[in-house]
Amino acid sequence: MDKNEINVLDELNKGSCMGMDAIHFVLDKVEDEKLKDVLIEQYEKYKSISNEINELYPGQPHETNAVNKVLTWYGIEMKTIMDNSSSKIAELLVQGTNMGIIEGRKLLNHKEIDGKVHKLVQEYVDMQESSVEKLKQFL
Repeated sequence: MDKNEINVLDELNKGSCMGMDAIHFVLDKVEDEKLKDVLIEQYEKYKSISNEINELYPGQPHETNAVNKVLTWYGIEMKTIMDNSSSKIAELLVQGTNMGIIEGRKLLNHKEIDGKVHKLVQEYVDMQESSVEKLKQFL
């Protein structure tokens, strides 16, 4: 595996970790059981992708650092302090997921990757695009 593919896996793992962190931080705020089910499903998909990354990665992939985790938590807390409705939570998650889609598309379009890494990035982007569609019903 070349350095470029390792960098792509690192970026993918950071995105998956951030997605799991964001879901973890909002899950206790969610009262709508249907939204909760969507979030749990999305969390499991991120976890599956993270596991696939770990299988491909030579060593231990980079994750989000503690500062980014705290900033994610703080941002969610501040944005939901006055409004923790399903609509607001879905909006925040759609915004974050769209950032992941953009990063994933950049990896697909501008990085020389092939084989299993390319397939995994495509799976990540497809999963996030599907998640956005599911979250839209709660806006």
